[in-house]
Amino acid sequence: MRAKYPVSRTIVVSVVSIATLALFSYQIVQAQRQPPTEHKGVSVKSLGAISESSMVSQVGLHGYKMQLREITLAPGGQIARHDHFKRPGLVWTLSGSWTEGRPEGDKDYPETLDEAILEDASTDHWFWNDGSEPARVVVCDIVPVQ
Repeated sequence: MRAKYPVSRTIVVSVVSIATLALFSYQIVQAQRQPPTEHKGVSVKSLGAISESSMVSQVGLHGYKMQLREITLAPGGQIARHDHFKRPGLVWTLSGSWTEGRPEGDKDYPETLDEAILEDASTDHWFWNDGSEPARVVVCDIVPVQ
């Protein structure tokens, strides 16, 4: 039995083709998004630090301190590309969501993801907040004393 309103095969193929092309184009644009070269919409609040003298007496590490900070990335904000060759750290998303970019690809970090961002010697990354809410994270890292 034929449908009451038959749809031409050409129309169905055209709609599917257009939808596929749109999705493919979106993925290409996302993959080609360049790492930011400057910070935008970033605020940093210090939550405490372990001094260089404590780092020396406790673990024998000279020239470094360990710090804890809260970083907020506003909607539309970005954190410029940077590495952690000599600055190990851990990042935990408190609220909102953001996207971490790395040379090998992007990863979303919503507050519901039960996973920290590990910043080791091989880390080269950047961040965007494409959401409508601020992304708030806590960062603990070991940094050179200036």
